[in-house]
Amino acid sequence: MDGMALTPNQWQRIARTVIASRLIDEIEETELAPKGLVTYQFSAKGHELFQVLLAELLDHPHDAATVYYRSRPFVLHAGMTYQEAFSGPLARAGSRNGGRDIGVVHNLVPRRNITVLPASGDVGAQYTPAAGWAQAIRYYVRVLEDMSWEGAVAVALGGDGSVATNGFWSALTIATTLKLPMIFAIEDNGFGISVRGELQTPGGNIANNLRAFRNLVIFSCDGADPEEATAAVEQAIHVAREKGKPVLLHGRVPRLCGHSGADNQAYKTAEERAEEQRRDPLPRLRAFLQRKGILSAQQWKELVEAVSQEVRTACETALAEPEPEPSSVTQFVFYDGKNLQKVGGQWTAAPPVLLFTEEPRTDGPRINLIEAVRRTLATELGRNKRVLIFGEDVGVKGGVHGATVDLQRQFGAERVFDTSLSEEGIIGRAVGMALAGLVPVPEIQFRKYLDPATEQFNDCGTIRWRTNNAFAAPIVVRIPVGYSKRTGDPWHSVSGEAIFAHTVGWIIAFPSNARDAAGLLRSALYANDPVVFLEHRNLLDTAPARTPYPGDDFIVPFGKAARVLEGTAVTIVTWGDMVHQSLEAVRQTGISADVIDLRTIRPWDKECVLESVRKTGRCLIVHEDTITCGFGAEISATVTEEAFSFLDAPVMRLAPPDVPIPYNKQLMAAIVPTPERIVRHLRQLLAY
Repeated sequence: MDGMALTPNQWQRIARTVIASRLIDEIEETELAPKGLVTYQFSAKGHELFQVLLAELLDHPHDAATVYYRSRPFVLHAGMTYQEAFSGPLARAGSRNGGRDIGVVHNLVPRRNITVLPASGDVGAQYTPAAGWAQAIRYYVRVLEDMSWEGAVAVALGGDGSVATNGFWSALTIATTLKLPMIFAIEDNGFGISVRGELQTPGGNIANNLRAFRNLVIFSCDGADPEEATAAVEQAIHVAREKGKPVLLHGRVPRLCGHSGADNQAYKTAEERAEEQRRDPLPRLRAFLQRKGILSAQQWKELVEAVSQEVRTACETALAEPEPEPSSVTQFVFYDGKNLQKVGGQWTAAPPVLLFTEEPRTDGPRINLIEAVRRTLATELGRNKRVLIFGEDVGVKGGVHGATVDLQRQFGAERVFDTSLSEEGIIGRAVGMALAGLVPVPEIQFRKYLDPATEQFNDCGTIRWRTNNAFAAPIVVRIPVGYSKRTGDPWHSVSGEAIFAHTVGWIIAFPSNARDAAGLLRSALYANDPVVFLEHRNLLDTAPARTPYPGDDFIVPFGKAARVLEGTAVTIVTWGDMVHQSLEAVRQTGISADVIDLRTIRPWDKECVLESVRKTGRCLIVHEDTITCGFGAEISATVTEEAFSFLDAPVMRLAPPDVPIPYNKQLMAAIVPTPERIVRHLRQLLAY
């Protein structure tokens, strides 16, 4: 192809964005950054043409892209205004994120068809959410029978350094094993800051190394050459769109700038710099358009002058914007019940009125907690076709704990399915699916196994806040936690809820019985925020947690504790398995105690706890997570601050010391709160 598949109008549009992007970078580099007005400057000089061609040719209403810090040309061509391009790095009120995030960490609701999904400041974190969107495309067509999604593609843009990350390889595995319509658009400038490409992938060329990768179509080009780049981009989009195959689109581009404004590129030789200048796409585009008769030399000059004026005006307007209002900084951590995000989640308008009940049925046989989870999942799979469940071993096997037994047979392998062994892929994929409007319910087999997905988990919680309520990704992550009835160990017995409590933007549910598990899980599935749902392993199939199934319409609101025992002498605040250990301790002693099961860690029912402490004057907090900075410390601080004058003794905490859960049962019993240890602490507290 010679690039003429694009019309003259399209080429003029492309030229306008390439010129504008270059001018914006130069104004930031030479004027705004030296004055300290822009503190993070990441230039795209040299990358512009490859990105803008890609944005020009993505024209399906459900196309989506994940981007990175050098992707401003792409986002500009997708519809971001010049003023927004300036106001982001200037951290002004008119920026896409309201001054909350670095100006090059982009997001954009659809303007010119493309949805630019919320970027991450983490290198490589863009890939698995794009894979999730690509799988959502197929889900809409095959399961929801929404043919408006047919032919859509997902694109992930990244530099050559990002091909060494977990996210890249996880997404590559997802896309190729499932044959998803996804394009990996790699902008190869040969450097990751100062590290040469040979240390990112053998030989420095990821396209060459992946040519034997099954189910992957590869196109490689000079991304700074108008004809060669156009041909490769057109072919890549055609294969992904028409054939539904994953594509690696590898574009070699010069990085005409440092990694950032603080980088002087001393690690490049003079010859390398000269070669990069020779490959500058801007003069090559100008020469191409003149050769093809699309823009004469005079017309190019006039276009540059016109764009320069527009860019300069946009800069001045952005500089005149106000600073963000300080009082707004705490808004949009969670859904406020009124202002719905523009992209993501299952509702495009106001959430419906849910006709659920907080009154449980009590007439059935007692069931295990894990059976309550399974029944609730089955009910909601049947009720809402946007719900889908996935993770390692959740399909044919039915989950290593049995929570999804028979669900794949009932609802099909598109809705209940196994994944590759990558927690990064499980959570990142879920984020992309949620952004596409589905309700993903990923399972992580044990709390410790979430560690490889920490990046995606943290990013998910802040999406609403850092996009100023433009995007949200409500997902429900189910995780069995804690020791089991058989044994403990450092790898499968982590509780770790304090880390979740400190992770911005996540709701944390932690039921202690089958009834509450059903009700809290239903709340999670209809929440408009991400929820981590913790299932204690010692309660999955043991007698203490058994209750009658509360019914298919039972719901437990978040932030509403349960007072499971009434008393006057002491308040015990606890959750999960420790509820039952505490009840047994009270039974053994006959102490008159208020036992409060928090049920949710975030939000937690502060008023219920304070009301009880004001009545009893004493408070013992019992939890399984380690004691230092455990969630009990938060409760203790709150009680001390807000009910100090009612206390007759210091607030006391009982939790394991700061060691992992040991494998030996006797060692485990020495650190995990048992009824006997709780009794000793109760007597000490009452004797104060």
